[in-house]
This record gives sequence, structure tokens and C-alpha cells, in this order.
Amino acid sequence: MKEIKIKDITEFKIGHAENPAGGTGCTAIICPEGAISGCEVRGGGPASRETPLLDPVKNAQEIHAVMLSGGSAFGLAAGDGAMSYLEENKIGYQLAGCVIPLVVGASIFDLLVGEPGIRPDKEMGYEACVEAFSSSDSADLQGNVGAGTGATVGKMNGPSEAMKSGLGVYAIESAGVKLGAIAVVNALGDVLEDGKIIAGAVKADGTFTDSARLMVERMGGEPSIQRENTTLVCLITDGALSKIEANKTAQVMHNGLARAISPVHTAADGDTTFCMSCGSKEVNPDAFAQAAAMVTEKAIQNAVKNTKGAYGLPAICDLGK
Repeated sequence: MKEIKIKDITEFKIGHAENPAGGTGCTAIICPEGAISGCEVRGGGPASRETPLLDPVKNAQEIHAVMLSGGSAFGLAAGDGAMSYLEENKIGYQLAGCVIPLVVGASIFDLLVGEPGIRPDKEMGYEACVEAFSSSDSADLQGNVGAGTGATVGKMNGPSEAMKSGLGVYAIESAGVKLGAIAVVNALGDVLEDGKIIAGAVKADGTFTDSARLMVERMGGEPSIQRENTTLVCLITDGALSKIEANKTAQVMHNGLARAISPVHTAADGDTTFCMSCGSKEVNPDAFAQAAAMVTEKAIQNAVKNTKGAYGLPAICDLGK
């Protein structure tokens, strides 16, 4: 097993667009040949587009893009930009003399970070797709970029203790199979590495509150929590998965969320994972799912490690740890 660049998974194109002043953006993950895909929603407050298509009992076998965005439910409009771009470039199902792309998406809540009236829209989604095809290096960008532009973590005690987060990627090659994860980390909870908090609810003295412990201590009453969260992860691979296996992989990817975020899957989060498969390389489905959880965990950690402070919120690099 070795670490690789996510752009080395050449079956996919990844592009970003953002409005830094508005504190929001979007990230397009495109598979021109079509990807067999799955999805698992475990958070209590998701904002999503076309996710029922990924149910194994549904007729569609392949999709052409996943659009991750800020803007809460408003940001789902970025998917319309992907639809337009893909149609113009004849990427999609060829039916009755027209092209119909299938674009799935999900959004994080970042409306309170910058300007709430500025959200990802059709034009921004289109721009992200243009970048995906014009610059292969955009796939490896991390931090304050794309859908991670307005992402934050550690909001149990509100914005006064929150930290800036962003977008992270991580990819590996094992037994000739490549897989990588793109994570947008906008969690209510803290981000962990080796069981220790590396980003989250931070006090004025630079120490962490430990959001999970605080939540348990408040169990006897209505917890005071911010309901503007969600972590999104999209896995891409050149391994061959069935639609059932892609959905199972998306389920197991949440083990990576659970190792890297605490608390996770709360009623105040819309945590969602996607798995996109485009390739002919045979894999052991259970082993592949474990690898997917591992790269998910690493991508989440990279999201906070590669972010710079913004909008009055500190990042890891500002804490001197």
C-alpha cells in the first residue's frame, strides 16, 4: 500500500469554485464514463440532491457527477451548473436524441460564516466543472477551497469556540487498485487523530473543550448545540464494484467518520458519504470497504491540517500546537 495523488485516479475529474468573501463554494467530482455509485446518510439533518438514484433497487446504474457544496439547501443549485456543463459536453445518458447527465449532490451549512446571501448557484457549479477539466492539479487542492471554503468544526459552545476547517483529500494504491476520498468537514464535533483532539471547540487558552464529554454532561437537559453542520465525503476508485457493493462501502466509510470526528452523526449534522466506482480491477469488497474507511479518516484529518484561519476563526496553524 502506498499513498498517491488523488489526481492519479484518472477516471475522475475534480474541480472547485468559491467565493471567499461570501464564505462558501462548491466541488465537482465528475466521471465522464459514468460511475457505479452508492450513498449512506447517517446525519439527522441532510441537504441532498437525487440520492434515491443510488439505492440498489433503483434502475439507474451509473451517475456522472457528485456535487458537494456550501449554502445549505440553497447550495444544491450548484448541481444545475453541472447538469448544464455535462450536457454541453455530451456527458450523460444518450436518450431520444438528447443527453441526460445524472448529478447527485449534498450541501453543508455555511451561511453564518461569510455573507448568508451569497451561496453556490448554477454559475458557480458550472465554474467548478470547467476547472475540473482544465486543471488536473485542482484535484489535489486542500483547505480553504471549494465546498470547504466556509467549513468549521467544534460548535458545541457556539461560534466563540469554533475553529476553521475545510476540504481534505487522501488517496492510496493497494494491490493495483487506486482509491481516494474528498472530505468537506463542517462538523458539530471535534476532529481526532490517534484518539486525540487536533481541532474542535477551543477555549481562549488554546485547550480543547472535548465536545463529546460536554454533550454527555448535558444529557439531563436540552443540549445547547448549533444546528449548522455536516461532513460530506466522496470516495472515488478505479476498482470494480457493483451497486450493492458501492452502497455497502459508503456505509463502512462512516467508520472513518466515527474514528475522526467526535461526536458524529448527531441530529445537528447531515453526515453523508458517497462511493463512485469506475474501473475493471477486481477487489475483495470487504477489504476494499476497510480501505475506504481508512482514506476517509485521513481525508477528514487533512481537511483541518491544511486549512488556514479565516472569518475570525482560528485554524490548527494558529494554535501553535
